[in-house]
Amino acid sequence: MTIAGVRAALDLETAASEMLAWMADLYPICRSITGDGVRETLSLVKQQIPLTVHEVPSGTPVFDWTVPKEWNVRDAWVETADGERVIDFRTSNLHVLNGSVPVHARMSLEALRPHLFTLPEHPDWVPYRTSYYAERWGFCLSHNRLQRLREGEYEVCIDATLENGHLTYGECYVQGETSDEVLLSAHVCHPSLANDNLSGIALLTFLARALAGLRPRYSYRFLFIPGTIGAITWLALNEAHVGRIKHGLVVACVGDAGRSTYKKSRRGDAEIDRVVAHVLRHAGAAYEIVDFSPYGYDERQFCSPGFDLPVGCFMRTPHGRFPEYHTSADDLDLVQPAALADSLDKALAVIEVLEGNGTYVNLNPRCEPQLGRRGLYRMLGGPADAGLDELALLWTLSLSDGRHCLLDVAERSGQPFAAVRRAADVLEHHGLLTDAHVQPHPAGGIRP
Repeated sequence: MTIAGVRAALDLETAASEMLAWMADLYPICRSITGDGVRETLSLVKQQIPLTVHEVPSGTPVFDWTVPKEWNVRDAWVETADGERVIDFRTSNLHVLNGSVPVHARMSLEALRPHLFTLPEHPDWVPYRTSYYAERWGFCLSHNRLQRLREGEYEVCIDATLENGHLTYGECYVQGETSDEVLLSAHVCHPSLANDNLSGIALLTFLARALAGLRPRYSYRFLFIPGTIGAITWLALNEAHVGRIKHGLVVACVGDAGRSTYKKSRRGDAEIDRVVAHVLRHAGAAYEIVDFSPYGYDERQFCSPGFDLPVGCFMRTPHGRFPEYHTSADDLDLVQPAALADSLDKALAVIEVLEGNGTYVNLNPRCEPQLGRRGLYRMLGGPADAGLDELALLWTLSLSDGRHCLLDVAERSGQPFAAVRRAADVLEHHGLLTDAHVQPHPAGGIRP
């Protein structure tokens, strides 16, 4: 079966329900850029797809960075003198400043306040805050809860370790007909945040499942990595092989109800940029395409000038542009099944175009060939070949000169790529078109 066949046969509603149910299993896990939360997450991914888990020791130099110490937290709380836990890690893993050093002390509310983080503009929400590269400790709580804290002594405990260990990431590789690769990446470092983290993990996992058992043209590399340091580490360890990457997407925030958004690669005109734009243009819904900037997710690492890989970012509402971003309100209720289904379908459509794009040569280039006698032209008010677009046939013949690919044809003609791809297949079947890599022989035959 082809990618197009997989996409056509997929029950998107069922897939979205399965993705959400699986996200619910992942949601309680306390993830960070290192530690057992990442391992537990990857073990659940590994139950879905073949996954190789890599462990990179703390202290490993990776370009201008160093793999950090490993952080693990067992429990954390703030307790009043009479034993009431006013902040409790067990009720939400967002309550602890992610990366906090261990602490166990008694202190006044005045001494505790500098270590407490809230969102006054959303007083019922708990913020998500981190301290990965500075040794601090702290707690996050709702602003309303902070307002209710009384003066007095509190017991403060963060039962955590920050010590030499490993950075952990997962990799799933789908072998294609060539060693040219499509890179697909999601971050796995956020704790209980559904849209900004889990939706990307779920989408890539289900994409990898969709490719299972196929023999695609490209090879596909799925990365499940901690944000920033994970991409830097992977690039440092695989620098000799990144030339194989011909297209790539970072996937994040793909489950909210906002419109699809695509952030271009640093190149701005890479094939992946054109393919995603084409898919969104023909999807029949509002969308947004934004230019590259060196701020955001891991596309900024893959697109850094020393690599300049053709990697864009596929999302719905971009990070920081929905109020629930990095708060307890980014929960499973924020993720809409219809939005997840739509994102999955569009991602498959992008792969369908990447797989189907090619460059062809018209074997009958002197004037228009007689399509009618081949059953390819409109006869008596209707096309002889149902589902075949006549205009797509003519545009494909016109631009198949060995210099224009099928995506060029689709863009210039305004036709959906699927119509152009089908036209090329039919024309090739009738001996009117050949792959540009197969050159015409002077005697009239063809040779590789």
